[in-house]
Amino acid sequence: MFNAILVEKDDSNYHARLTELEDSRLPEGDATVRVAYSTLNFKDALAITGQSPVVRQFPMVPGIDLAGTVEHSAHPAFKAGDRVLLNGWGVGEQHWGGLAQKTRLKGEWLIPHPEGLDERQSMAIGTAGYTAMLCLMALERHGLTPEAGPVLVTGASGGVGSFSISLLAGLGYRVIASTGKLDETDYLKHLGAETVIDRAELSAPGRALGKERWAAAIDSVGSHTLANACAATHAEGAVAACGLAQGMDLPASVAPFILRGVSLLGVNSVTQPYARRVEAWARLVHEVSKEHLALITREIGLKDAIDAASQLLQGQVRGRLVVDVNR
Repeated sequence: MFNAILVEKDDSNYHARLTELEDSRLPEGDATVRVAYSTLNFKDALAITGQSPVVRQFPMVPGIDLAGTVEHSAHPAFKAGDRVLLNGWGVGEQHWGGLAQKTRLKGEWLIPHPEGLDERQSMAIGTAGYTAMLCLMALERHGLTPEAGPVLVTGASGGVGSFSISLLAGLGYRVIASTGKLDETDYLKHLGAETVIDRAELSAPGRALGKERWAAAIDSVGSHTLANACAATHAEGAVAACGLAQGMDLPASVAPFILRGVSLLGVNSVTQPYARRVEAWARLVHEVSKEHLALITREIGLKDAIDAASQLLQGQVRGRLVVDVNR
């Protein structure tokens, strides 16, 4: 038996509950993992509350991240006792995820747990920090260096935003943080932001082409914010887009792309190739500030995750929620 958050749906009801399940309920897969920690991400909150059709089949255990130990494996890359990590691959949406004490899944979705981090630390980083690193790597492949100029980070007080600021500042970039929570200015500057601006500067319809303000941007917001970020990017700069907190639409003009040569780089954290996942986590081990990690993170128990999901969607959560699934 194991504890899990289970999301169920019938003709009239959508609900999530903490319950005890038998091992026989575990889905198909060639690796069974005893989970130590998971996380609560924006997508998990949507899955738990039903505010967006994230879950593709029912019943579902949400949780797009997990860290733990292999209990049994028929996959050649892993054996019982191996420490492992997972981000994405549709778990928590199409396949049971990490907000449980145990899960069964495809071994090809796992990577070895990075040395230098314990399971709580890796989940404190989670998909948010992993996505921030993927965005940074995408901008670096485009040629971005600290000498190019400041970098905008939108959704700055959220998980991806917080890690983006910390990672960029740690590498010597000047960071402009955009947030709707100006009372978090001290927090954002402690992470390394040089300047903090009100998200209202970017969240409304703007000009097709604005004054050049930043060399690049990491955007987790979408909609008008992403359009305005592109419109104010330096010539030959780039914007890494990884989220949709404001919306899935992109009410933009082609002007930044054809008149300034701005590049829009899509970052998909769900199905990255194995080698890139391992590379990103290897860098996170060394480039995430442990001081900042403690500042960004708050721990909750599995029993607290359902209530915390609503708080997250209401914008009441700063940084990261790491979930101890065993309490």
